[in-house]
Amino acid sequence: MNVIRFTDLCAQGKAAGQRVFIRADLNVPQDDAGNITEDTRIRASVPCIQLALDAGAAVMVTSHLGRPTEGEFKPEDSLAPVAKRLGELLGREVPLVANWVDGVDVKPGQVVLLENCRVNKGEKKNDEALARKLAALTNIYVNDAFGTAHRAEATTYGIAQFAKVAAAGPLLAAEIDAITKALAQPKRPLVAIVAGSKVSTKLTILKSLSANVDQLIVGGGIANTFMLAAGLSIGKSLAEPDLVDQAKAVIEAMRARGADVPIPVDVVTAKTFAADAPATVKDADSVADDDLILDIGPKTAAILAAQLRKAGTIVWNGPVGVFEFDAFAGGTKAIAQAIAESSAFSIAGGGDTLAAIAKYGIEKQVGYISTGGGAFLEVLEGKTLPAFEILAKRAAG
Repeated sequence: MNVIRFTDLCAQGKAAGQRVFIRADLNVPQDDAGNITEDTRIRASVPCIQLALDAGAAVMVTSHLGRPTEGEFKPEDSLAPVAKRLGELLGREVPLVANWVDGVDVKPGQVVLLENCRVNKGEKKNDEALARKLAALTNIYVNDAFGTAHRAEATTYGIAQFAKVAAAGPLLAAEIDAITKALAQPKRPLVAIVAGSKVSTKLTILKSLSANVDQLIVGGGIANTFMLAAGLSIGKSLAEPDLVDQAKAVIEAMRARGADVPIPVDVVTAKTFAADAPATVKDADSVADDDLILDIGPKTAAILAAQLRKAGTIVWNGPVGVFEFDAFAGGTKAIAQAIAESSAFSIAGGGDTLAAIAKYGIEKQVGYISTGGGAFLEVLEGKTLPAFEILAKRAAG
């Protein structure tokens, strides 16, 4: 995908003295007192802001935070805690500017944080009048917010239509490169792991991937539905029996291409869903009526791990068991370790996946960790993200 890259503009001296508007993703979790509890997104946005400052630009940064009501600013919607943390990371004060749509006073070498963009009327509906006003604030618009790339809003899409120049920031560019490497030009075999509680929430992803991947590993409640499709009993495990036909269709689509969906050969069961529930390993065809399947078994984990070690590209979305409970974490741990040991290019995304990567300390062994959540899932579904689409259009002239 061809987009204008902000790093290139800076390297060519084209950002010097220019007004640069950066749409970042600073939507961080906070406690009841408004304190930031986890600042990964703020830290991830620093390189783009620092790049603009080093290039001699007048820098404006904005983001959404939480779910404010448009046109009704409340103190809890404020980016003030973000401005404070950003200032600490940049080693300079970052003034917070409210009511900024009609003009922002910022000089080259300065940075300001523009108050929560979702408070502006027309932001979520991508109102053209608002988008044109935002575009008038800047010479160069930079989208560095992959987490919002699946939404066409005034600060993610409209402003990119009307700004003099629209570019991808380093974070967004890295996501584009990783997604292209994993899905558009993958080194084969391409293995996808799609796990989670429900087939229904990931059915379009499963269908889209079944047309492209060499192996589709399913886990969690999704695997239970596929076990039903394979004629196995799953006791009282979480599943969606009404989607068995859809699961069969995915299996058949894969089989027709000489690819497959590995069905577990053994599982870890319990009688209750609890961290201290006794865990029992059973063959997949020996699950009792009162059993809950909470993980794949060691034989299945070993088979899948061996396949992952031979992969050329791995896409990972979702843990394969209830890894939060140690007794049912074996499958996810084995998968994580196999990905870490594989020479494949790996891309991982989704909140639970990121938690598993952190739990097993394999951050450095994963090729690319996507911070996008919903945006990452839409890419796996085969959708073109609005932010990508408009930046590509602008690059094409």
